[in-house]
Amino acid sequence: MASADEPEDLSEEVRELVHERWREMGDDQLTPRQREQRRLAGQMRTVIDRLVATSAPEEALRYAADSLERLAAEFERYPQGNTYEGFAEAANAGGDQRAFFDHSPLIGLANPLSPPVVIRIDGDRIDGDRIDGGVTFGAAYEGPPGCVHGGYLAAAFDEVLGSAQSLAGRPGMTGTLTVRYRSPTPLHTPLRFTAWVTGVEGRKIFTVGQCHAGDLLTAEAEGIFISISPERVDELRALRDPD
Repeated sequence: MASADEPEDLSEEVRELVHERWREMGDDQLTPRQREQRRLAGQMRTVIDRLVATSAPEEALRYAADSLERLAAEFERYPQGNTYEGFAEAANAGGDQRAFFDHSPLIGLANPLSPPVVIRIDGDRIDGDRIDGGVTFGAAYEGPPGCVHGGYLAAAFDEVLGSAQSLAGRPGMTGTLTVRYRSPTPLHTPLRFTAWVTGVEGRKIFTVGQCHAGDLLTAEAEGIFISISPERVDELRALRDPD
């Protein structure tokens, strides 16, 4: 029996669950509503990308703003806040069998703020602790000229390392995240993130990761995640959804 400070080890069960959830990220198991939500978010993502660097004239901008005002008014008719199961953060996916990642701000295909980062499990093995992620950051994520803003890189590392630590079998929340920027990370370029678990000590799960643009290492990170119990996750969900 695990103590209050030592969550019960469910590693094999959680590994299986995490792999199942990543496999469900494809759209072959989506409902028609979920497909339309992803499609809408994708179009909004395209609008955001084109808007930030557009040379459109005033009348085109006015037409677009008027259209979006009408769309916002349309969505105001519907309830907000409690319309999806689980929670968005992939770091804790293994602890919740209902978790659905479409609303994540980093990997969520139904979230227009998401780049999105596409997560893959190395070799589709349930005995490995390696995660691969692919993403191309567009103009909306620019920091230095032509380069990805460092804050978005840090957020991507948090998500990818968080996905890797969930494979350790006792997923938790970010304790510390250290990012070293080795070289400017280019926009509009396919990036490859890799992350893996390096060790577990009590409630602490240690991870490392890298970001490459082609053969160029642009950044690397180390993260320490702190395991939390399913009961604590339920408490957080109750605070989010008091009704």
